[in-house]
Amino acid sequence: MKRSTLIYTVLGGAAVLAALAWAFAPRPLAVEVAPAATGRYEQAIVEDGRTRLRERYTVTAPLAGQLARITLREGDVVAAGAALAVLTPALSPMIDERTRAELTGRRGAAEAGVQRAAAAAGQQRVALAQARTELQRSEQLSAQGFIAPTKLDGDRLAVQAAQQGLDAAEQARHVAEHELQVARAALAAQQAGGGSGFVLRAPVAGRVLKVAQASEATVALGTPVIEIGDTTQLEVVAELLTTEALQAAPGALVQIDRWGGPGVLTGRVRRVEPAAFTKVSALGVEEQRVNVLIDLTSPPAQWQQAGQALGDGYRVGVRILTRVQDGALLVPVSAVFPQPGQTAGMAVFVVDGGRARLKPVTLGGRNGSQAWVQAGLAAGETVIIYPPAGVADGVRVQPRSVPGG
Repeated sequence: MKRSTLIYTVLGGAAVLAALAWAFAPRPLAVEVAPAATGRYEQAIVEDGRTRLRERYTVTAPLAGQLARITLREGDVVAAGAALAVLTPALSPMIDERTRAELTGRRGAAEAGVQRAAAAAGQQRVALAQARTELQRSEQLSAQGFIAPTKLDGDRLAVQAAQQGLDAAEQARHVAEHELQVARAALAAQQAGGGSGFVLRAPVAGRVLKVAQASEATVALGTPVIEIGDTTQLEVVAELLTTEALQAAPGALVQIDRWGGPGVLTGRVRRVEPAAFTKVSALGVEEQRVNVLIDLTSPPAQWQQAGQALGDGYRVGVRILTRVQDGALLVPVSAVFPQPGQTAGMAVFVVDGGRARLKPVTLGGRNGSQAWVQAGLAAGETVIIYPPAGVADGVRVQPRSVPGG
């Protein structure tokens, strides 16, 4: 064999062996990575909420009567003290001719009774005047000694009796006059078409929320007529699980999104109601929930722009911040996993010189997207997110992408 042929044969075999070695050599695992960076860590409770007026007023009928048609409609602006509705006395029930004749007869009898009582009172006045004249004559004769003292005493008693008789006749006349007034009122009530109206006025300035009775109708005492409230004084109510509500302390910062307008509104937890209630979830599970009241701290101009004004009962999303830490070392929460072989403790894989290195870490907290690392990791180190099953300490890895790099 020629020397040149031998050289080519050796070189070809070496190339084949090198190709086989490269083909069967273990390849680095492709992994997704992200850097550990400092930032603001937030832990929050996310829930749906609804808006409601802090104060709403239901105007009711203070007396029974005929309610006039209300011209106000939902959304109309009213000033404090403005007229909302008018109540007039209700019409009396219709009566037949017999009842009307009876009422007319009672009025005539009452008029006759007044005349009779007046005549009786006149008779008593005459009797009193006669008794006084007789007493005056007896006093003169008694002074001259022509009559006995007993006659004078009898005349004096006669004057007193006549005076009492006149008083009784006057009282009887008053009774007859009142009976006449009652009889006239009973008959006039069937002929009257109503009376002066009573105006229902707005207790505060605001907007009309609901008109309970728009058309004219006869209403009873206490019937709701109209609801008003100040739509610039809104609060948000969130129904939290009782286990979460214990973390929503009064004064906690709240971010309000999904309200229909641009940007995020801010608020503060004002109160956690002391009584919980049972609510059935969409999956049919009974849950114990409690109302958390949130005050809007964003200026009203931000959520009352034209076409973007929040109203009563609107659905919003709330994010109650339960823990906030500035300057925290953050990694994606998908990079953290329980430390292998231990019942407690967490760990991450970092990329060091093309190889994965297992590092135990201490967490200060984690939310849906980020984990706060308090110890075991330095800012700027690259961690593996969603570590594949083949990743272990010392395994060669190939970063696929570095978000934000």
